[in-house]
Amino acid sequence: QVQLVESGGGLVQAGGSLRLSCAASGRTFSSYVMGWFRQAPGKEREFVAAITWSSSRTVYADSVKGRFTISRDNAKNTVYLQMNSLKPEDTAVYYCAADYSWKIVTNQYEYDYWGQGTQVTVSS
Repeated sequence: QVQLVESGGGLVQAGGSLRLSCAASGRTFSSYVMGWFRQAPGKEREFVAAITWSSSRTVYADSVKGRFTISRDNAKNTVYLQMNSLKPEDTAVYYCAADYSWKIVTNQYEYDYWGQGTQVTVSS
């Protein structure tokens, strides 16, 4: 069992930055691929970014590539999402997720554990 708690969301103007954090507890954090997903009102939850246990590989959605950076600190059991050059269309609830796997997948149904989400609102 893994518990995930996101933090760092908030209201920011377009062009601004936020850093989300996801603290994990429970089973060995370093055994999991960690991902970030988001869900905007009236839309399906979508993949944002993911990182392997060793940080050797990262994958990003095209919509955030070059603006967002995912990273992890296994010693702190924490994964981060640095979001720069934010746009109003980035407004959503952001979720952290864990997949007990060695390879990255972007399908949300492959992930085993989820946090409760943190709201990010970007004003124009």
